[in-house]
Amino acid sequence: MAKVLVVEDDDETAHQLVAELSRHGHLVERAADGLMGLDRAAAGSYDLITLDRLLPGLDGLGVLESMRRRGISTPVLVLSALGEVEERVRGLRAGGDDYLTKPFALAELSARVDSLLRRSPEPRQTLLRVGDLELDLLARRARRGERVLELKPRELLLLEFLMRNCGRTVTRTMLFEKVWNYHFDPRTNLIDVHIGRLRRKVDCPGEPALIETVRGTGFLLRAPV
Repeated sequence: MAKVLVVEDDDETAHQLVAELSRHGHLVERAADGLMGLDRAAAGSYDLITLDRLLPGLDGLGVLESMRRRGISTPVLVLSALGEVEERVRGLRAGGDDYLTKPFALAELSARVDSLLRRSPEPRQTLLRVGDLELDLLARRARRGERVLELKPRELLLLEFLMRNCGRTVTRTMLFEKVWNYHFDPRTNLIDVHIGRLRRKVDCPGEPALIETVRGTGFLLRAPV
């Protein structure tokens, strides 16, 4: 089973794509515009993304270019009614891995998805560093400078997510969905409690603070200047 993100603004087309990919055993989520698609791509660990070329908010090329600038290497299948050679080239040069012109047969879509999924993925980075903060995912060990951080399993997951998104604000909803695998409940302060515990272990007095609270939005792990 692969986790696939469908970025498509047309409801009927999105329904067909989700149904077809789900029928082939994939776990499928949908984003209805470019900005939502970019947020989902940045926050989620997807195996593949199907991306409409013409989207409201931020078009497909903008989404692709932003993804690749952020280091998001998820394979992308661009879907577009713009079938000219120049448009296909633009989509591939912006970072697309394949390009399928609308209208298309769903069987061909599935075949192209399977082909992209068979490609060898890039190794997932297992040693993360932000300034003097280091997280070794294989050894399950974190340290800041010479200090070893005694982190609980959930705190390790939380720190990993913050470090992989270094410099980007992550919302409470994102943390709930990606670290806890829950839907966000605004009535709970669970995230704030865990962030507080993690911050006390990572940011000691006299050290530059790495974990920041973004008022009204979420949290940010920032590399020291």
